[in-house]
Amino acid sequence: MLASKQVARGFTLVEILIVVVILGILAAIVIPQFTSASESAKSSSLVTQIQTIRSQLELAQVQHNGSYPDLVADGWDVMTTETESVAAYTAGDASGNEVGPYLQQAPGNPFAADPNDPTGLAADDSEAWNYNNATGMIRAVVDLTAAQATSFGLAQGLVGDALGDVILAP
Repeated sequence: MLASKQVARGFTLVEILIVVVILGILAAIVIPQFTSASESAKSSSLVTQIQTIRSQLELAQVQHNGSYPDLVADGWDVMTTETESVAAYTAGDASGNEVGPYLQQAPGNPFAADPNDPTGLAADDSEAWNYNNATGMIRAVVDLTAAQATSFGLAQGLVGDALGDVILAP
């Protein structure tokens, strides 16, 4: 009788190490792209949010006889709750002439310097949002360097511009 030899079939340590190295290289290429995609999504969301806020500020101005709401003094409550229209208030008619709310909730700035208060409002750049109630201009204050803002797609000619959507935190 012939003795049968059993040959152990499997992967050698070298083959396994080569596969692990290849997977590591692929992961190093793919993971930064996902990080960049999430930052890009945050910046797109921020720009969309600003456009929504601005359109609702314009609506509030029309419904309040040309006056923008004073968000710095009154906070986001002016935009998230019903208010009386100025015409109804001045006529002394408080029966069902409420306008608003203009926003469902206070908007959060995903790039705010203080992550505990992404809805903060101020007339200067000390909070998450910079608002001028005389002109109705609202801008997001981002806590990024100019290079980071550019790489996240926030710059696009808008960063630091007095009429821009986004300004860099001091």
